[in-house]
Amino acid sequence: MHRHEWWRHAVNVQWAVLFRYSYEPPMLDLNFVRNNLALVEQKLRDRGLDPAEILKDFHQVDQQRRQAITDAETIKARRNRASEEIAKLKKSGQDASTLVAETKELREQIQDREKVAADLEKRSQQILAGLPNLPNESVPVGKSAEDNAEIRRWGTPPKFDFAPKPHWELGEQLGVLDLERAAKLSGARFAVYWDLGARLERALANFMLDVHTREQGYTEVLPPYLVNSESMYGTGQLPKFASDLFRVPHGEKELWLIPTAEVPVTNLYRDEVLEASHLPRSLTAYTPCFRSEAGSYGKDVRGIIRQHQFQKVELVKFCRPEDSYQQLEKLTQHAETILQKLGLHYRVVALSTADLGFSSAKTYDIEVWLPGQQLFREISSCSNFEAFQARRANIRYRPEGKNKTEFVHTLNGSGLAIGRTWVAIVENYQQPDGSVLIPEALRPYVGAERITASKF
Repeated sequence: MHRHEWWRHAVNVQWAVLFRYSYEPPMLDLNFVRNNLALVEQKLRDRGLDPAEILKDFHQVDQQRRQAITDAETIKARRNRASEEIAKLKKSGQDASTLVAETKELREQIQDREKVAADLEKRSQQILAGLPNLPNESVPVGKSAEDNAEIRRWGTPPKFDFAPKPHWELGEQLGVLDLERAAKLSGARFAVYWDLGARLERALANFMLDVHTREQGYTEVLPPYLVNSESMYGTGQLPKFASDLFRVPHGEKELWLIPTAEVPVTNLYRDEVLEASHLPRSLTAYTPCFRSEAGSYGKDVRGIIRQHQFQKVELVKFCRPEDSYQQLEKLTQHAETILQKLGLHYRVVALSTADLGFSSAKTYDIEVWLPGQQLFREISSCSNFEAFQARRANIRYRPEGKNKTEFVHTLNGSGLAIGRTWVAIVENYQQPDGSVLIPEALRPYVGAERITASKF
């Protein structure tokens, strides 16, 4: 999924909206933040954020909340002693009216302090809900995407004896990509695929799912494309990214079109306890994805790089905390396998702290080479969220031999974004006559060796 551009513009979201979607516990434990405030502040600075803007008055609110709770408990103790004394006075036939009046006053004081504590608790939860995940120690510290660290490259870029064209030109010339009619139907940032262009999109989905399920051991799942607000909160889309989502009123509630299969697949186990023997659990799903792209006005306006609707195969893992970074390497390699089988040149980069997504503790981006644009373009982001999403969605596991449950670690990554893979194939496999060769691994799925001009 796309990362910090989703949320940096929304840091100043209204607290009323933020609280509205705070259904579950925040991603960072209150005690952890309280006891490690200096560390949290430094991690926020590493992300390029202002701790004062994110944490706001957390320290004061937390102190006042604890003081209100202490005051309430102290007054309760006084009330209990007074109640015992009242009982003794009444038993001995003495007048207890003064103490009765005092207990009534104490009860009102308790209610007042409990209300203050509850309001301050709500405020602290609002602050915690707006905290991004803390970057893992292995994440390169940086000030921008320029500080991302390249980890490796695979393959070599194709060589052409002609000037390679971008996909929007090739698609139009071949009659397989129709942006004009899509705009007539839905507006900008939508696409219509024709003939072998549509078949290539479908073939890619089937090919990816077959590789992930038959060769890599993932279980395929077909989830709903509309989810409730609790699900969006669980994976971190709400409250910060409400403006990037498509909301659908539904009776007294509201549903949301999914921005990625990560949301419904991760939330399959919301409020559940998994058995340790069943971990890691690896799931894959093919779904459309819907994004309003509110924070990307003017970016990638040509072609189909940034769409309101696109298709994607997603990889999601649930695992023990001690295994999550090993699983991140595996998940990333599983996504890379698709590009290798398709013969597409790519590189893997570790995102710097300033480029991490809101929910991620560590992310690898896989970037495919696009010769028609002479650049590398993100085609998958593979992330370890540690316990961030599990805490918000209350996904736990029971360690073997222990009664107490713990939060799982969740991971996900695109395996791959289908539209961008379509783009990579069209640009990398273009021929001098304007046709596009189909990679050998895809030919059984497409039923053709080459895309030639189509008349539609």
